Amino acid sequence: MACNFSQMTCFFIFLSLLLVVCFGFSKAQKVPAMYVFGDSLVDVGNNNYLKISLAKADFPHNGIDFLGKKPTGRFSNGKNSADFLAEKVGLVASPPPYLSLVSKSNKSNAFPITGVSFASGGAGIFNGTDELFKQAIPLTKQVEHYATVYDNLVQKLGSASAQDHLSKSLFTVVIGSNDMFGFFQSGSDVAKKTTAQQYVDSMVLTLKVVLQRLHDFGARKYVITGIGAVGCCPSQRNQNKDECNEEANKWSVKYNDALKTMLQGLKLDLKGMDYSYVDVYNVFARFIETPSTFGFTEVKSACCGLGNLKAQVPCVPVSTYCSNRSNHIFWDLYHPTETAARIFVDTVFYGTQQFAVPKNVNQLITA
Repeated sequence: MACNFSQMTCFFIFLSLLLVVCFGFSKAQKVPAMYVFGDSLVDVGNNNYLKISLAKADFPHNGIDFLGKKPTGRFSNGKNSADFLAEKVGLVASPPPYLSLVSKSNKSNAFPITGVSFASGGAGIFNGTDELFKQAIPLTKQVEHYATVYDNLVQKLGSASAQDHLSKSLFTVVIGSNDMFGFFQSGSDVAKKTTAQQYVDSMVLTLKVVLQRLHDFGARKYVITGIGAVGCCPSQRNQNKDECNEEANKWSVKYNDALKTMLQGLKLDLKGMDYSYVDVYNVFARFIETPSTFGFTEVKSACCGLGNLKAQVPCVPVSTYCSNRSNHIFWDLYHPTETAARIFVDTVFYGTQQFAVPKNVNQLITA
């Protein structure tokens, strides 16, 4: 290759091109890759590939504000938190759903170097949380899928380079809401067999084992979310005379406190581990308590659905939806609007320790 610059300049140009072509890691990116685990709050389409699952969003009116105004499998009128976090860390697009990469229609069967999403609507920390929805990818199975991606990465880059790549990548885990819903749903068998405290303790211990396993497969930088004020979502208000289910909220807070304590100990046990615990509860509580600060005017009702608070029938094609999605916190009976998801990610990415501890997400990825 002819070059009119100095040899050193040529070298850096070549090196930059090599990084982009071979590793997909440009200057705009703050992390080489993002791997997403969790539930419908961050599912970008995995459940589209589950034949019998009832937890799907691959139909209108979902995606009404997404590019092309088409449903993608996101439980949102547009982008979700995974999409906005991907933008914050400089990725060109949100990591694609794992099942789309191993589907029969995808002949290449290759995994992108910039990350993969394993999140699945209906998934919980416990296996079986998805029984209400017939089918989902349990968190333990999500980690098994990641192990396949890990092996592929080692083959592609070599062990040492793969470990270096993963040590700088972001591992996002958004899980737990479905477990809490399962415990507090009417007639729950689980609630008859165990106390709320035992249940929460078991959630934290089970998640700890999952995080340890991810560490075994190269994870070092984690974004871990707590559970939000699940008792205040439209589905719970609809069952509680339009008011929040304070018992569900109480145990969500107790779970969050136990999770924070567990993460502090885990960081001491796992070599090289670093994390940002994201306080979903605190952020969304502020949305509900001082909505005008964020441009919201509707805090109780869903935007898309039917019946009381539009929470008696989910967001399905026969449902009606609001014309101004930006002033609603909730898109459907469980999930936030695109606007709420964007403000949430903005808050925890650069926020103070009121919203993310021991550091915010930006501090985590630059450490």
